[in-house]
Amino acid sequence: MYVADSRNAPATAAARDPGPGRRAAVAPTVLALGTVSLVTDVSSEMVTAVLPLYLVAGLGLSPLGFGLLDGVYNGFSALVRLVGGHVADRGGRHKTVAGLGYGLSALCKPLLLVAGSLPLIGAVLAADRTGKGLRTAPRDALISLASPEESRGRAFGVHRAMDTAGALIGPLVAFLILRQAADGYDAVFTVSFCVAAAGVLVLLLFVPSRPRQAAAPAAGAPRASLRAAVGLLRVPGVRRLALCALLLGLATVSDAFVYLLLQRRLGVTDHWFALLPIGTAAAFLLLAVPLGRLADRVGRGRVFLGGHIALLVVYGALLSGWRSPALPFLVLALHGGFYAATDGVLMAAAAGRIPSELRSSGLALIQTGQALARFGCSIAFGAAWTAWGDRWAIGAATALLALCTAVAFALRPAHHDDPTPGGATPPPSATVPEGTPV
Repeated sequence: MYVADSRNAPATAAARDPGPGRRAAVAPTVLALGTVSLVTDVSSEMVTAVLPLYLVAGLGLSPLGFGLLDGVYNGFSALVRLVGGHVADRGGRHKTVAGLGYGLSALCKPLLLVAGSLPLIGAVLAADRTGKGLRTAPRDALISLASPEESRGRAFGVHRAMDTAGALIGPLVAFLILRQAADGYDAVFTVSFCVAAAGVLVLLLFVPSRPRQAAAPAAGAPRASLRAAVGLLRVPGVRRLALCALLLGLATVSDAFVYLLLQRRLGVTDHWFALLPIGTAAAFLLLAVPLGRLADRVGRGRVFLGGHIALLVVYGALLSGWRSPALPFLVLALHGGFYAATDGVLMAAAAGRIPSELRSSGLALIQTGQALARFGCSIAFGAAWTAWGDRWAIGAATALLALCTAVAFALRPAHHDDPTPGGATPPPSATVPEGTPV
């Protein structure tokens, strides 16, 4: 993959401008990063699949205690994303920072074997999410820099599909280990570490430090700094997109709660619980590339909001008293469709308004707002479940998501996802307002 990415300049030019009637091929850098994410997600989802049951049933945590830990697991990375994005932009060290993040997350897996209390588990999960925070924005920056603007949604869709293939395999591996191993949870955590280490190795060997397609910095381009990244919020399109992501994140209940609610509705046994994420992952895998290509054609903002409408239907189905055997298939299919329509599509939309010199920092800025919002939602949902029960909690989440979706529709950036002619990233002067501090 690395050799394919370092061919001669004419081949690179052809990849950047496929010509009329030809569909741009996905860059080898995207495929290499997709492989890294696939392997890493096998490791991560092995743990994610058993973690809710391990904490609630094994350690006896209340829904509020689990909500706190789940909030740490999904939201702590927000505290380091801006720093990771800034360091990656300084000198174009995207691969180095991403490698540090993947490595830190891998080292946290065996620590779960010895963490048996709430504070210790919280510390390990915080360190694991620190690694995720360090790697996510530099990885997405590498994808966007390696991909033409007009096919960026497709590139992110391919990456997310490969990433989700790992999410599909991980719970299945965890399920098999739990059925065969005497000390099932310990075995899951041990195998997870070995797989994560393999993902770091793939990154070091096959991902180039800087994509060939990335343009050289333009004259007068803003220097990478945290102040310059925050200054991107002065751009109307970036500001509105960040606000939409934050608002909708406030009403996005974590995956673990969705699976716990399904288990309660249908009486799913402990051994089969680990298979529930596979339904979400399968739908994500099937829809990521088609919805990414659709977003390139009809507008990324429309597809992004459509994904949240699918999530609203998920909440409504869980809130209803419907107990049909079709319920899990509907919920998991729409849940996967929600991720396929939002995860990579949001990054593809944001990349078109952020200059390459601030790409990692700018993407981290939007990811940070979304992650902090989901952190708050996880804690609030767990508290509501503990105080009033699961039906009141999901009812409140449904009403909040409907309100936030309506507000986000009104605030959506005007033409924020229209590709620049020729697929080029807009020059910094067109993206960062004059006077932005650097």
